[in-house]
Amino acid sequence: MALYAITYKYVDDTEKLGEVRPSHRAYLTGLLENGQNLASGPLTTAGPNTALLIFQADSIEQAAALSDDDPMVANGLVAERHVQEWNIVIGGFSH
Repeated sequence: MALYAITYKYVDDTEKLGEVRPSHRAYLTGLLENGQNLASGPLTTAGPNTALLIFQADSIEQAAALSDDDPMVANGLVAERHVQEWNIVIGGFSH
């Protein structure tokens, strides 16, 4: 399995983001529990409404598909998304 860094830039709709956030967090918690989401959260210096997710998957296509099922993506609240394989050279996650 490889690691994938996924970045989101959310749409500028605070109300709708707030409505979907609980199901988004529940979805990511489920992925955390099954070992596919290693870490996720907002990027605090990249501007408002941005996030980083670190997924473990068999392929970039699988990582993108996991992201596709995220309620934020499924509800059209992610304006930009980038999925990239991440090769850790120094440090790492224990999993």
